[in-house]
Amino acid sequence: MTGPQRRPIIGGNWKMNTTLSEAVELAGALAASLPPERWTEVVVFPPFTNLEAVRESLGESRIGLGGQDVFWEERGAFTGEVSAEMLLSVGCKHVICGHSERRHVIGESSEIVNRKVRSALEGELKVILAIGETEVERHGGKTESVVSDQLRRSLEDIPAEIMRDVVIAYEPVWAIGTGVTATPEQAQAAHAFVRLVLVEMYDDAVAEATRIQYGGSVTATNAPALLGCPDVDGALVGGASLKPQEFAAIVGAQERILNGG
Repeated sequence: MTGPQRRPIIGGNWKMNTTLSEAVELAGALAASLPPERWTEVVVFPPFTNLEAVRESLGESRIGLGGQDVFWEERGAFTGEVSAEMLLSVGCKHVICGHSERRHVIGESSEIVNRKVRSALEGELKVILAIGETEVERHGGKTESVVSDQLRRSLEDIPAEIMRDVVIAYEPVWAIGTGVTATPEQAQAAHAFVRLVLVEMYDDAVAEATRIQYGGSVTATNAPALLGCPDVDGALVGGASLKPQEFAAIVGAQERILNGG
């Protein structure tokens, strides 16, 4: 069970989905579906174009708002990019950095991810840092080396005292949007390994306090087993976050685990 010192966090990454009207409807449905009294932290990540409208639609629901990406400069001639200040100005408190679709589809290196992480933290955003191996890397026995390398390079020059504003999202690339999910045993082993790397990078206190989410085809069906792992502190949910009742059921599963159910 998640220790009391680590508040679980469930994120809903909407990716490149929802028009403005669809986003408003989805946010309203989520606000109505989730119980206002809960220990689990919940954050949604709509497309940039819908952030402000989603914030208004969420109302007083205690659902947080985040950006799906951020640029490392404050402002300037960077067509198509969005700064930390811009995200803050529309109500965001979180941002995802290093999602596998940014790393593998867009081609972002861990050095680029690190620049984004540093910029976001300096801009007073909380960071969800995504890491994870591909299917080829897993079958090649490289899971630990890939995860360790991504973690170390993405967090380079991030001091221990700022790690309280970083959540790690372990997302095996082979499980994202594929319908294939890591087994609870695979997820727990990877999360425990991430915590060991954090001990080496920082110390026991930082490793114990850092929240580590699981991401990769999380559903209401598999959530209880995954979220029940001792080193899994929530989930970063993709497709299921576009279905209000499904997403609410995942949050509900986390709450039941916290309550010993």
